[in-house]
Amino acid sequence: MTVTDVPKIVTSRFDDPAGHTLERYVATGGYQGLKAALDRRPLDVVEEVKTASLLGRGGAGFPAGVKWGFCPPGVFPRYLVVNGDESEPGTYKDRLLMERDPHQLIEGVLIACYAVGCSQAFLYVRGEMALAQERIAQALNDAYAAGYIGKNICGSDYSVDVVLHWGAGAYIVGEETALIESLEGNRGMPRLKPPFFPAAKGLYLQPTIVNNVETLSNLPWIMSNGGAAFAALGAENSKGTRIFAVSGHVNNPGVYEVEFGVTTFRDLLYAPEYGGGIRGGKALKAFIPGGASAPWLYPEHLDVPLEAGTVGKLGTMLGSGAVVVFDEDTDMVRACLRLLRFFARESCGKCTPCREGTSWMEKICQRILDGHGRPEDLNLLLDVADNISVGMNWPPVQTTICPLGQSATTPVASAVMRFKDEFEAYLGTKVEIEVEVKGPAFVGPPVAATQEVSAGV
Repeated sequence: MTVTDVPKIVTSRFDDPAGHTLERYVATGGYQGLKAALDRRPLDVVEEVKTASLLGRGGAGFPAGVKWGFCPPGVFPRYLVVNGDESEPGTYKDRLLMERDPHQLIEGVLIACYAVGCSQAFLYVRGEMALAQERIAQALNDAYAAGYIGKNICGSDYSVDVVLHWGAGAYIVGEETALIESLEGNRGMPRLKPPFFPAAKGLYLQPTIVNNVETLSNLPWIMSNGGAAFAALGAENSKGTRIFAVSGHVNNPGVYEVEFGVTTFRDLLYAPEYGGGIRGGKALKAFIPGGASAPWLYPEHLDVPLEAGTVGKLGTMLGSGAVVVFDEDTDMVRACLRLLRFFARESCGKCTPCREGTSWMEKICQRILDGHGRPEDLNLLLDVADNISVGMNWPPVQTTICPLGQSATTPVASAVMRFKDEFEAYLGTKVEIEVEVKGPAFVGPPVAATQEVSAGV
């Protein structure tokens, strides 16, 4: 195992009890990146971010600088919306960024607004994150009082306002168009794309850039140190550092900033500086690499680097940066049900495959777990999943407006195809799988091979 020695770009103040205050933030170099940006043309700031090759950290992994360029020229006003509605199971990195270093996020917001040409930004924070809301509210008040936000910020001719908006705790508003609907005072439901691509028709039907909390938190460092310095870190297609939230059956659950694309899953889960190994010295059974919507990986994948392209070839994704670990004693039928229950509860109900399919999958899995399942239920479970996402391939086939429905099929396909024997134990009989499943992550080696590899970890 190797732990690379790289600078902490977004978590450098995490261990500082006063890191969330304006005084401490400024004393540790805060708002210098904003001043550097204001001394340059907005187009030069965009080019600097493109040089950094900063990928979005919210799940899709789209280059931030390229995304900023999608706003139609000459159309104003335009808005920046910060997606702080972090709600996928196992994901909590953005919450800590908002709680422990809110000024870093605010500075990133201001840099992005200047680069894109926005005079108004909206910071949307999940309803349950009370401490994050309090810290950001205080940070905004302090930044306004110090002249970092408002009219002619930092003595320049640029003016901007930032609005803090509290959500109501809906997973669906993590999808950018549903978040925009919520901001407008409507029920959080995704919009059809096209025509409602946010960069063209977003908030109030004006050009809107939606960025994730971690994405924006990288901007102060990039403007202070240069895009080339950021791009010098990480792998060829995954530059800089990235933070991962590790939870589940590990000795040291927590948020860790690692070199993107270089650190492996083995490093992240077993290195003493990070996860510290499986709890109780047990063997690894499986892990979710990128939040509840990502297909599962297994012990034979431990030496895969945390690099978007490499993980994508395995048929899964790094997604929201949430790594959830299952040890050898985990009941995978029960784990599957817990995830299905979440997706069924969080479906907004707008699309029939998701509204009906997620609930049916939850009911079928619950019936199997309760010992009332029928032999045909295993294929029925996969058949319902196949109707939501045909073939259960990766990337998934879209049958709904947003990816929530397809996300709900991943725990079903992962659990059934890899741990079919555990479902059969509840059913009391062997079952022949008749539904075609194509995703690479769903059709890996059998359980015996997994156990053999995990024993040597």
